[in-house]
Amino acid sequence: MDIAALSLICVVILGIVTIQNHLSRTDRRAARMERKLDLVLDHLGLHDEVPGLDEVRTLVRQGKQVQAIKRYREHTGAGLLEAKQAVDRLG
Repeated sequence: MDIAALSLICVVILGIVTIQNHLSRTDRRAARMERKLDLVLDHLGLHDEVPGLDEVRTLVRQGKQVQAIKRYREHTGAGLLEAKQAVDRLG
């Protein structure tokens, strides 16, 4: 019984590690694709307009970083880290 439980735990841990490894590779590939797409857009002189960016810029100028991040997330659906990085670039 103990060997079966230990084997099951090992299989579950191995499965989790495999899934995390796959997700990590997928995230890296997506990040590379985004960087390449950004380079192509910059080369073509095209800019991805973010809705509500004027409001976010106003909040940044007023020193309301947290509210700016919140608004950026509401307008774009971005995650917290992505929104913070975008707001920091605006500041």
